[in-house]
Amino acid sequence: MADARRLVDKIWSYAHVLRDDGVGVIEYTEQLTFLLFLKMAHERATRKLKPEQIVPEEYSWQRLLDAEGAQLELVYTQILVGLGRQPGTLGTIFRKAQNRIQDPAKLKRLIHDLIDKEQWSQAGTDIKGDAYESLLAKGASDKGSGAGQYFTPRSIISAMVDCVQPTVADTVVDPACGTGGFLLSAHEYAARGAESMTPPQRDHLRNGFAHGVELVDGTARLAAMNLLLHGIGEANGESLIEVKDALTADPGDRWSVVLANPPFGTKSSLRYVGADGQEASEEREIERQDFTVTTSNKQLNFLQHIATILDINGRAAVVLPDNVLFEGGAGEALRRRLLNDFDLHTMLRLPTGIFYAQGVKANVLFFDKKPASEEPWTQKLWVYDLRTNQHFTLKQNPLTRAHLDDFVDCFAPGKPRDERVESERFKAFDYDELIARDKVNLDITWLRDESLEDLDRLPAPEVIAREIVEDLTAALAEFEAVAAALEASTARE
Repeated sequence: MADARRLVDKIWSYAHVLRDDGVGVIEYTEQLTFLLFLKMAHERATRKLKPEQIVPEEYSWQRLLDAEGAQLELVYTQILVGLGRQPGTLGTIFRKAQNRIQDPAKLKRLIHDLIDKEQWSQAGTDIKGDAYESLLAKGASDKGSGAGQYFTPRSIISAMVDCVQPTVADTVVDPACGTGGFLLSAHEYAARGAESMTPPQRDHLRNGFAHGVELVDGTARLAAMNLLLHGIGEANGESLIEVKDALTADPGDRWSVVLANPPFGTKSSLRYVGADGQEASEEREIERQDFTVTTSNKQLNFLQHIATILDINGRAAVVLPDNVLFEGGAGEALRRRLLNDFDLHTMLRLPTGIFYAQGVKANVLFFDKKPASEEPWTQKLWVYDLRTNQHFTLKQNPLTRAHLDDFVDCFAPGKPRDERVESERFKAFDYDELIARDKVNLDITWLRDESLEDLDRLPAPEVIAREIVEDLTAALAEFEAVAAALEASTARE
């Protein structure tokens, strides 16, 4: 870890140098991604044992080392454009790549002093990977970058993966993968005991286990590089990250595990036509017969998409905002389907103040896909409330993995669910009880807010202020969704 920290500190020091030139944290991380890839490809091409040419000679690292001044800028741009046209992982990382560093002297310093002086291929994957992951986390916490929307807190990811328990026999997909956090964590979990695995199992773990879909080019390249630096995928192989809108069509493939935190916000720039024949939204029209309801709510559509791509007996753990639990119409229809056709067995109510995107009240839904049946598959929904009387902020009191230990213990991964035990924060609700609720509302609470009864228990003023901001932002988002739905229905009339 000391080596990883040294690398992060060294890399991070250059971010401050470039910030004065208007290069933000995410743009800097992108430039590092390009240069790191070229240097590692160079190391592989020039090693004594089994040298391997990943990058065509005309786009090699050596050309950057040999260039000066304005020529350096020209060569760098040529390399970025040329590699962006390549297939596979190369194309994913360099697609639409641009040079954001306008000062050739600073670009030269970055190439020679920072990247070239380190032997990246010899550093263990954990060191390189940890250094890169730390940089992404720093980028997410940088308010101006807007990168926080792609970053799920690693403490939540870790707890979700510990509950789902992916193995080397699984295939794992994240249809909104951001920088690849879920895929990395699932791979790390499944790779435990890799020394006793067979060669085909190791190959599957590297090349067939993880698959991600990401809409934004810049984020997809960060995800592809993140996986590579952690030893997942091949630099000269097929890309494990697809750049596309996951919602446009059924991909045809099925996976045994889905882990996801779909983007917040309910707007969609597409027109959806579901099996019910209804239309929603604007611009481009999409017909998906696998969607049982038509809605412009992005999270509900992601939930329908996940329901499609999950294999029979597959497991899903998905972060979804509160509106999915109580929204009428399409929301109610989907909740009925989830309780009947799937085993919706566990819900974790997340506290506020833990996401970089403000105003998010979210939950993790854990469900398994089941074969067709006349009887409902959900017998009991176990709800863990980590929200009531819990106060977290991103800086003063961040949510750690330790805060989720009790939930994971209550979940009892790998054990029969009838062995679960209720506690103050963990309660079970029967299917009949859930289906009888108005609009099948799953927005369930039972704990009393202690601060309402005892002023001495009030959280610190800065926490109260942050929670007020979160509540107002969440309320505005919900009003926006209602207004958009009303406008859409008026337009249809």
